[in-house]
Amino acid sequence: MMVNKRQIGRTSLAVSELGFGAATLGNLYHPMSDENARGAIDKALEKGLNQFDTAPYYGFGLSERRVGDALRNVPSSTYVLSTKVGRILNSCEKATDKYGFCSPMPFEPVYDYSYDGIMRSYEHSIQRLGLPKIDILYMHDIGRVTHGDNHERLFRIAMEGGYKAMDALRSQGLVSAIGLGVNEWEVCEQAMDYGDFDCFLLAGRYTLLEQRALETFLPRCVERQTSIVLGGPYNSGILATGVKRDDMVPNYNYAPAPKQIIEKVAHIEALCEEFGVPLASAALQFPLAHPAVVSVIPGLSSPHRVETTVEQMQFRIPDAFWRALQAAELLHPQAPVPASREG
Repeated sequence: MMVNKRQIGRTSLAVSELGFGAATLGNLYHPMSDENARGAIDKALEKGLNQFDTAPYYGFGLSERRVGDALRNVPSSTYVLSTKVGRILNSCEKATDKYGFCSPMPFEPVYDYSYDGIMRSYEHSIQRLGLPKIDILYMHDIGRVTHGDNHERLFRIAMEGGYKAMDALRSQGLVSAIGLGVNEWEVCEQAMDYGDFDCFLLAGRYTLLEQRALETFLPRCVERQTSIVLGGPYNSGILATGVKRDDMVPNYNYAPAPKQIIEKVAHIEALCEEFGVPLASAALQFPLAHPAVVSVIPGLSSPHRVETTVEQMQFRIPDAFWRALQAAELLHPQAPVPASREG
């Protein structure tokens, strides 16, 4: 099956428009078997996905181990692998469920954005993965929303120390691209004043629900030829589940959705029903219309989820649907919409 690929920045890397987010393989929210994790990656490869994103934080090493096990016998030229730095995993007495991960790994993540911390994190990831390469290295979860009053201090360490380590790894050819993997676009824009980044993994901040990044950040990315890999295209679930189910409270931004978000999604969902468009399909396809965005990477937790997500990605959405969203002022006036896939 053909899956379109797009180039990461000015690098030679080309990633599938649909990627594989592997936080789920760290037993996010509920345990999964090694067999299911392996099956999900095998199915993704079968369907033409070539981009796999993991992190030490995801299950405290569990996701990296599972990704490495699944890709070890796959030719390294056929996939693009990203992981993250900025946390060191320190051993602890026993494994406990924490930070949403039901992982058996007895480690505690500790932030470390220093030069030495980044180098250690990279080396540890190579060992956990057991793979010959890491293609993209992201600095994980830097930003004011995450660190509050500690942001300025940690950001200075990250730019003066951590960025230099990542740049050195790129210069030595040990990674092909570097960036940030974060939940806030503002820190990406701030980091662009300090360094040369190939791409940003931005979770949930340019979606069918949110487009403020259009005003200053995304145009700057286009100008600098810096690519956006869009994580969290469902905004923590609400753009996958919708808001009409009585048996669940929709999640937005890792928490129960506030009233105004529920009302906006209800309006979008009503238009989806009018045009016969799955809400998840609209959520997956919308971000890719922007020239800075090269791919979307939802969390994929099983072979079945991979298959259904590929189907949603390939669903043909009529132009009239996007025009209706614009007419209802449910999209930012500057937001580009996907070109017609009809015919």
